[in-house]
Amino acid sequence: MATWVLVRRKGGRYVPALSLLRERPWVQQPLRYATAGAKRIEKVLIANRGEIACRVMRTAKKMGIQSVAVYSEADKDAMHVTMADEAYCIGPAASQQSYLAMDKIIQVAKKSSSQAVHPGYGFLSENTEFAEMCKQEGVIFIGPPSSAIKAMGIKSTSKAIMSAAGVPIVEGYHGDDQSDQHLMGQASRIGYPLMIKAVRGGGGKGMRIALTEAEFLDQLESARREARKSFNDDAMLIEKFVDTPRHVEVQVFGDQHGNAVYLFERDCSVQRRHQKIIEEAPGPGIDPEIRRKLGEAAVRAAKAVNYVGAGTVEFIMDAKHNFYFMEMNTRLQVEHPITEMITGTDLVEWQLKVAAGEPLPKTQDEITLHGHAFEARVYAEEPENNFMPGAGPLLYLSTPPADSCTRIETGVRQGDEVSVHYDPMIAKLVVWAEDRLAALRKLRYCLHQYNIVGLNTNVDFLLSLSGHPEFESGHVHTNFITQHHNELFPPKKATAKEILCQAALGLILRERVLTDEFKLLTADQFSPFACSNGRRLNISFIRNLTLLDGENKVDIAITYRHDGSYSMQIQGETLHISGDLVNEGDCTYLNTSVNGVFRKSKLVIVDNTIYLFSAEGSAQVGLSVPKYLSAVSSAGTQGGAVAPMTGTIEKVFVKEGDRVQVGDPLMVMIAMKMEHTIRAPKAGTIKKVHYREGSQANRHSPLVELVEEETKSE
Repeated sequence: MATWVLVRRKGGRYVPALSLLRERPWVQQPLRYATAGAKRIEKVLIANRGEIACRVMRTAKKMGIQSVAVYSEADKDAMHVTMADEAYCIGPAASQQSYLAMDKIIQVAKKSSSQAVHPGYGFLSENTEFAEMCKQEGVIFIGPPSSAIKAMGIKSTSKAIMSAAGVPIVEGYHGDDQSDQHLMGQASRIGYPLMIKAVRGGGGKGMRIALTEAEFLDQLESARREARKSFNDDAMLIEKFVDTPRHVEVQVFGDQHGNAVYLFERDCSVQRRHQKIIEEAPGPGIDPEIRRKLGEAAVRAAKAVNYVGAGTVEFIMDAKHNFYFMEMNTRLQVEHPITEMITGTDLVEWQLKVAAGEPLPKTQDEITLHGHAFEARVYAEEPENNFMPGAGPLLYLSTPPADSCTRIETGVRQGDEVSVHYDPMIAKLVVWAEDRLAALRKLRYCLHQYNIVGLNTNVDFLLSLSGHPEFESGHVHTNFITQHHNELFPPKKATAKEILCQAALGLILRERVLTDEFKLLTADQFSPFACSNGRRLNISFIRNLTLLDGENKVDIAITYRHDGSYSMQIQGETLHISGDLVNEGDCTYLNTSVNGVFRKSKLVIVDNTIYLFSAEGSAQVGLSVPKYLSAVSSAGTQGGAVAPMTGTIEKVFVKEGDRVQVGDPLMVMIAMKMEHTIRAPKAGTIKKVHYREGSQANRHSPLVELVEEETKSE
C-alpha cells in the first residue's frame, strides 16, 4: 500500500507530489509531509469554561466539528454550556472537584464519544498527568506531548534545555537544594534585586520580587504558599531581576512532522500583580532584525523539546533589546487573538488540524505580518484598591459592535454573574488597524462603548492607561503602572456640575416615560396629581432634588420651564438644560444641551444609581435614600478587620489575647486565585478570631474582633 506524500505549492495548498511533478516538473521542494496515520476529529470536548471554551467552540462549529462542554454546578447556566452541542455537569463549584477532576473529564470524553480534548488555558492545559492520561485512554490531547509539558513546566529544567539549545537565559539558581540558607546564599551570589519564582509557576502565581536581603525570607515564604496552593509544589528558583524590563513573547507552532514556525511577537509588558492587563502585537519599536532573532530563538526552543501545537516562548528584554528566555507556556495563550489579527490566521483551527496529524498550514516564508493589534482585558476589579478582584452580577452589559477589526472574546452575557470561584476576567477586547496609533485610537473608542453596571471594573483604568503619553509612544515596561501611578490614579475630583445636571435630567425624563407607561396601563385609575412633568397653571414649578456625588450630597433646585427646558440651580450656579431620551436598539441615550453645549450619553438607572456613559468617560451619580431605608447594621465589624471579598482563609497568624500593631498580618486569604494578606487596621488586642484555617468567609464578614489600645493622657 502506497503512502501518499504531500508537498507545498504556491498559495499554501498541498497536493500529491506525483501530480505536482507531472504538472510542474521543475518544482524542487522537499517531500516533507505524510498523511499516513492522520486521525479524524469529529467531536471535541473542551475541558474549560468561560471565554476560552466559547472561543474554541466557534472555530469547531466553523470546521463542522461537534463541541462538548463540561461545567460545574456554579456554571449550569453559563454561556459556554448553551453554546455547546452537548454539556455534562462534572461537580461542585470548587475547581478541584470539577474542572481539575481529570478522571471525570476523561469519563465524559468517553461517554460522549469525543475523539479529542481541548484544554484551553489554565486548569489542565499544562498538566503532564492529564496529557498522559488522555494518551492512555486513546483520546487526542490538543496540545504538546507530555514530555514537552514536563520539560518546559519545570523552570529549572527548561533553563538547562534552553541554554543547551543556544537560547540566551538570565543568570540565576535553578538547583534542587531548597533550604532557606542555601537559597539566601545563592541570592547573595546573584545580587539584589532578584526574582523568586515557583519552579512550576505561571500566570504570575508563586512569583515575588526581593529588593533587599532583609525582605528575602518573607517574600520566599509568600511565594511558596501561593505555589503550594496553585501547583501543589513549592520548589523555587531565583533569577537576577532585570531593571525596567519588557515582557516580549513569541507565538510558536509545531506539527507532528518535525516542523516549527513562529508567528511574530507580542508585547505584554504592562502588568499588575505580575499578570498581563493589556497586550499588543507586534512589539512597539522592535526592528525587523531583532524580530527575526526573537522568532528564530523561539523556534530553537520549540524544536529542543520536539514541540507540537501552539506554544509561547516568553522573553525578558532590556532597554538595549537584549532578550533572555524566561519560560515557555505549553498551551494557547489568553492573548492569542492579537497574533491571529496580525497574521490572518485561526490558531484554534491550526491546533485542531495539527492534533489530527495534518502538517502546518503555512511555512515560515508564507507567514506575513500586517497591521497592529491590541488586546485589553476587562476585569471585575477595583484598580484604585490595588486591583482587588471582584465578583457580582452583570446587571447591565453593553459592548462595542464586533466586526472584522474588532473582537469581543467573552463567556458572559447581561444577567450573568462573575463568580467568586473563578478568574474575574469578564472579556477581552481585541482591535486591529493598519498601524499602532490607529489601533490604539480604535481601542480607546471601543473602550468607551464597553459599559458595565453591577460591579466594579477596570474599564476606566484601561482608558487612562491607553491614553498615557508614554504608552502612546510605546515606552512600555513591566514597571509601567508603578512608575506612572500618580498620573494613572489622579486624586478623585468632584463630578462636574454639568454632569450632575444631566443626571438629574435623565432621572426626570425617565420618570416621565414611566409615568406615561403607567398612564397607558391604568388609564381608568390614573390621577393627574401623580404626574411629575412639572406643568402648573400660571406658575413655574420648582423641584428640589438631592443627588450623591460619592458620599457628598448635592442639592439641585430644578425649575420646570414652559418650553420644556429646565433651569437648574446647583452650588450657587444656574444652568439651562434641555434634552430628550432616544432608544437605539437595547440602549437608551440621553441627548442634552447644557448652556448650549450638546452631549450624548448612554443612560442606565439601576438600584438608586444613575450611570452616564459618553465619549468623554463615565459618571456614576447616586440618589439620596431616606435613612430608614439605607440603615444597615454594622454590628460585629467595629474595631476589627473584615474580608475584602469572599474567599478561603489560608493561614491565621494571631490568636485571642495577642497584641498587634497597625499593619501586622492577621490572616492570609485566597480569593479569585490570589493571595491577600489581611492586616491590622489599628493597634490593640485580639479579642476574638472568627475564622480558622480552611474555612470560607463572605465579603465584608468580620474576621477578627480587635480591642483598641487606650491612649494614656499625661
